[in-house]
Amino acid sequence: MSEPASISSGIAERYATAIFELSKEDKSVAKLESNITDLAAAIDASEDLRDMIASPVLSRTEQAAAMAAVGQKLKLEPALQNGLAVMADKRRLFVLPQLLQQLTALIAEDKGEVTADVTSAKALTKAQSEKLAKTLKARIGKDVKINAAVDESLIGGLVVKVGSKMIDTSIRSRLDSLQNAMKEVG
Repeated sequence: MSEPASISSGIAERYATAIFELSKEDKSVAKLESNITDLAAAIDASEDLRDMIASPVLSRTEQAAAMAAVGQKLKLEPALQNGLAVMADKRRLFVLPQLLQQLTALIAEDKGEVTADVTSAKALTKAQSEKLAKTLKARIGKDVKINAAVDESLIGGLVVKVGSKMIDTSIRSRLDSLQNAMKEVG
């Protein structure tokens, strides 16, 4: 991991831990989870918001005012709103995307869930996703939330990543293995 990325990750982790602990004390973790989804969607949808959180030109006051307005509009929990205010005051809003990822991970860990990144050649049906989640739950022993993506270059099959483990059953990977084997023979 590069040094700036690791610094950003460390900053985000400290803020995420504080916000999560405060939300847990207030018994508002479920509301915090929906806030994270709403805030992530707002960041994805608004180029102005992305520019504002990354801008070194805007003053702390301007960033704090903008985040307060976003917080009111999205009806964010006080712990999250206060955390964003502190981040604006300390000029740390640039780590907001990592903060949301860290908070999501903390909530999933608290619920006993794990996220599986699944890439397939075609979009999975609801039945396929449910069957895959059940299979992974039996193998891992925790509830599995599937984060699905489509990559047509796989041709067929799946690539499943859970934590540091990866299972690649794609046809593309099998063809690559066959091609390597053919090179060794020839």
